[in-house]
Amino acid sequence: MPARPDAPVYRADMYSAAAIRDTHTHYAALRALGPVVWLSKHKVYALPRYTECKAVLLDDQTFISGDGVALNPLANRVGQGTTLFSDGDDHARRRGQVAHRLTPRALRTMTATVEDRAAAIVEAAVAGRDVDGVELATVLPMSVVPDFVGWPKEGREHLLRWAGAAFDCLGPMNRQAVRTLPASLGMMRYARRVVRDRSVLEGSMGHDLLCAADEGTVMPAECATLMIDYLAPSLDTTISAISSALHLFATHPEQWRLLKADPSLIPNAVNEVVRYESPIRAFSRSVARDTELAGTTLPKGSRVLVVYGSANRDPLEWDDPDTFDIRRDASRQLGFGQGTHGCAGQGLARMETSAMLRALVARVDRIEPTGTPEWALNNLIHRYQRLPLTLIAA
Repeated sequence: MPARPDAPVYRADMYSAAAIRDTHTHYAALRALGPVVWLSKHKVYALPRYTECKAVLLDDQTFISGDGVALNPLANRVGQGTTLFSDGDDHARRRGQVAHRLTPRALRTMTATVEDRAAAIVEAAVAGRDVDGVELATVLPMSVVPDFVGWPKEGREHLLRWAGAAFDCLGPMNRQAVRTLPASLGMMRYARRVVRDRSVLEGSMGHDLLCAADEGTVMPAECATLMIDYLAPSLDTTISAISSALHLFATHPEQWRLLKADPSLIPNAVNEVVRYESPIRAFSRSVARDTELAGTTLPKGSRVLVVYGSANRDPLEWDDPDTFDIRRDASRQLGFGQGTHGCAGQGLARMETSAMLRALVARVDRIEPTGTPEWALNNLIHRYQRLPLTLIAA
């Protein structure tokens, strides 16, 4: 690691509690410094602009995930053998084990169920009128994702805490990561027990994996990690997107009226929500060979930090990036990643978020904020902890 890095230096801690609560102020400061910025606190090159983030995501030969995507060596060691921490043929093989479950055709078979559940969830919320937007956003992913993965009914009460902890541990080894480390390890222990006891739900993705292990096409030890690979990311990120959508439409009533007037804008709206409040703040990559990026020398073995949340507000890429506008074509947003490590579960996340928006548009006249929202403290997940709202029935 260079003693005097060939990049401007940012000394603030973008993983402090204050920075997590005010993340966009730090992103703007990073972008103003340049395309590649040295975070002295974490000894990593941050990429706060869109062009460099996209270039790194699309070059998985130079910027690799196999050495881990966390900012601490413990997580990068523990995470070995997961889809997230893999490259090349190994990565393709791992994704291939569950790819048939995530194709558009396979997801279409779930559409009616997801839409019906979303409608029932919103009807109950409208009847209660006053809601916590985060609790409302949690119900659909928690009713869809564990069944999809095959997680047994027992133990589901821990899933959100475990999933959040798994993301916390991928930041630096700060107070957040240390505090949540036991919960993250607890999720892996439980998943191994589920595989050992063969207690997965019949007909689920987990059931497919156990059958593949019986046939010798998957190592039995991989079943638990593959289940977690798709369980943890599919919960928190979708809850983030749905709750951010609720807050944005509550605070931008003109955008809500646009959506009600033209529900065909829902796919656009999902992209704009993910652009505006990216559910994942940042992942790192290891530099596999000496290279140069935007005029900055990056030595082999150094790390770059792909700051999705900043790239998605980069004024060099987006007109009026701090304006929430569902008419914008935000389809190139990086919130779901890009390239070989693009989010495998994004089709399911889009389906769930769209279903909730459709149910809300049909049943809610206005969404009104009724208190001060609070951000969740998590090193990686950008989402609300509390979001007081009132739903005014249509």
